[in-house]
Amino acid sequence: MQQATVSSRPRWHALDLVHCALFATLMMIGANITSFAPIFVVGGVPITLQTFFAVLAGLILGSRKGAAACTVYMLVGLAGAPVFARFGGGISSLVSPNFGFIVSFIIAAWAAGKIVERYRTVPAFIFAALIATAINYLFGTNWMYAAYMLWAGAPDGFSYGMAWLWMMPPLPKDIALAVLAGLFAHRMNRLLKLLPAQQKKG
Repeated sequence: MQQATVSSRPRWHALDLVHCALFATLMMIGANITSFAPIFVVGGVPITLQTFFAVLAGLILGSRKGAAACTVYMLVGLAGAPVFARFGGGISSLVSPNFGFIVSFIIAAWAAGKIVERYRTVPAFIFAALIATAINYLFGTNWMYAAYMLWAGAPDGFSYGMAWLWMMPPLPKDIALAVLAGLFAHRMNRLLKLLPAQQKKG
């Protein structure tokens, strides 16, 4: 019984690595797509497409490969490549108030993938995308608040409520993109079938 469980575990192939690299690259592009328009930086938080591509990674590749793609993106940035928002990068990014959003991409992609690996309907894909977006906001905003309060030097009058107010401008955009990601990923799953095979009960 144990041997059957091990053999059913999806294995990594060269094409899987290509898929992870592709989505990591898309996140690098999405991180700086608005860098040439400073008006889209609100409260020090860039409005980017990183979340969109992180959610797509989980929805299309599944939990393991989606999280791996986001991890590759994070590690490339920490290694010094200017792939984070506003062409940031380097180990110093660890102390940035916004680094929590980068960490959250891994969790968000994993969570989205887990949901759609079990349920393959359109509502499930949209629900998974919205849950992943909520994880991004909850984890990233709380990290940002903690960073400002503990080591980053909070602006005058900074509060927990202010941290969330900073996140309100991009929220409608991210909700709309989450719905779009769910619809797009469901169609792509039917075409590409990259998600792991559904586990049958019993």
